[in-house]
Amino acid sequence: MTATVSGPPVAGTARRDVPAFVRAGERMMWIGGRQVAAASGRTLPNTDPATEEALASVPRGEAADVDAAVHAARAAFTDPAWAEMSPDRRGRILNQIADVIEEHADELATIDSVNMGAPRMLTAHMLAEASEVFRYYAGWPTKLSGVSVPAGKDRMAYTRKEPLGVVGIIWGWNGPMGQLPGKLAPALAAGNTVVLKPAETASLSTLRLAELLAGTDLPAGVVNVVTGLGAEAGQALVAHPGVAKIAFTGSTATGKLVQRQATDTLKRVTLELGGKSPSVVFADADLDVAVRGVAAGFLGNAGQACVATSRVFVEESIREEFVEKLLKTMEAFTPGDPLTPGTLVGPLSTKAQFDRVSSYLDIAREEGANVVTGGRRFGDHGYFFAPTLLDDVRPDMRVVREEIFGPVGVITTFTDIDDAIAKANDTDYGLAASVWTTNLTTAHRMAAAIEAGTVWINTWAEMSTGNLPFGGYKQSGLGREGGLEGLDTYTQVKTVRIAL
Repeated sequence: MTATVSGPPVAGTARRDVPAFVRAGERMMWIGGRQVAAASGRTLPNTDPATEEALASVPRGEAADVDAAVHAARAAFTDPAWAEMSPDRRGRILNQIADVIEEHADELATIDSVNMGAPRMLTAHMLAEASEVFRYYAGWPTKLSGVSVPAGKDRMAYTRKEPLGVVGIIWGWNGPMGQLPGKLAPALAAGNTVVLKPAETASLSTLRLAELLAGTDLPAGVVNVVTGLGAEAGQALVAHPGVAKIAFTGSTATGKLVQRQATDTLKRVTLELGGKSPSVVFADADLDVAVRGVAAGFLGNAGQACVATSRVFVEESIREEFVEKLLKTMEAFTPGDPLTPGTLVGPLSTKAQFDRVSSYLDIAREEGANVVTGGRRFGDHGYFFAPTLLDDVRPDMRVVREEIFGPVGVITTFTDIDDAIAKANDTDYGLAASVWTTNLTTAHRMAAAIEAGTVWINTWAEMSTGNLPFGGYKQSGLGREGGLEGLDTYTQVKTVRIAL
């Protein structure tokens, strides 16, 4: 275990004003419009990562619970209340969901901050985007049309876009209300029904959202929630023959397991997986803007972001100036209570994640990397880790090649644009990238050359409110979320030919 940096960040957090929903007790799953416990009666603990105190427990759902949820979703899919609902009506229900999220945004954001440690300002931003994603997709049910195709004077041919059926949605603990809308909204807009399996360590906001959905006009059974372990409930959902598609967000290693298991039933799969994203800073960049973006890129959400730009490449001529400015900027990212206004970095989500990040710093030292700052625990309680910058790194080091998922950046230099492109692309991942330059030609060339699903120029992590596709190249995933591209992954096309 690494050493401790002095400075307790969350004194008095045990007496914080937190939503009643996260307080000790047992919360229920939602199946077929009813709250239910796990068939086994077992539960899973949830812990506040800032205080290490117990929160409400969640049911430990297993295969029997997943089977019940899938059958409830299938019954709702064929029920005329949903199956024959007009597109206009379906769109209005998605707007109702957006209204409910807006009305309870403060509560849902605070639940996520307490349950997984993201700063309150970040979870509030996620909830604002969540409602907008539902509003974007609320406009699509009336526009999901096929085409008429010429087929001869005595023939008629056309296509129909139809829903897939029951969709299983599994997503990460590092921003539950930020990730769920990009999957749930298009699935419902296309007319599917769903079974949600949130991360076992951060299920509380999803269960609260399910309660809120029960107050809308969404028919019972259209949205079901089963909580539990990935190896139990998650695996059962992926393997279930009644599930037509799995939409998954998580690690690349787990995504590969999901894809392999899904082949047994040939269900469709979209995977939003890990990343080791580059941030490339050219000498002509506005350095004050760049250092803020770079710092946020690997320290935001304590580095627990699939798009974290944790590989920092700086043009040789500005290295010393840039590092000096970056270290100064990092001082603003002092870890603190996620519920305190102004906190930019909260704790790591769980003890297991804290131990994982700590182990990577041990590896970095063994491999010869230099810890410029940080590299150890922050404070004496909670799962806080000091913002960390490493240099003297080689491309073959594990801390350069593997996703750490903590507040850790590695910095190296490049000589020219060709060198920058080569180093940025020297990774198995391809989820996102940031480029910092005032040269328009450089910006466009880098955007075209970087092998990543999203490239930000002079900014970082500006996510759309549903209207732009998001996904990865290489081992960062399959398929896209957002926009029409994301909606299409929840539909199937039927061809109809008629002899007149």
